[in-house]
Amino acid sequence: QVQLVESGGGLVQPGGSLRLSCAASGSAFRINALGWYRQAPGKQRELVADITSGVRTNYADSVKGRFTISRDNARSVSLQMNSLKPEDTAVYYCNAEYQDLGGSSRLSWGQGTQVTVSS
Repeated sequence: QVQLVESGGGLVQPGGSLRLSCAASGSAFRINALGWYRQAPGKQRELVADITSGVRTNYADSVKGRFTISRDNARSVSLQMNSLKPEDTAVYYCNAEYQDLGGSSRLSWGQGTQVTVSS
């Protein structure tokens, strides 16, 4: 099973920047994709960005041009967030899609890190 640990959240003023990082540990045959989701109070969890092992990226329309996802290595991913807006305030979760040692496809979630954009 893969475990994910996020870091880098915090409080930032509108227009500021933050960088989130996520590191995966544990046993897996292959991690196919790593991504970031977020959940604001009273709203459903939504995809922010993800990146495959082939470094193909996918972004939510609301963050295109402001956020950049990068895969530091096979087991870590970062999310650079620039020009932050109050509506980006949420708990951000790291996600991994992987194949376990038996070949089954599985999902894993981190514990979440709070991002608050406020003056």
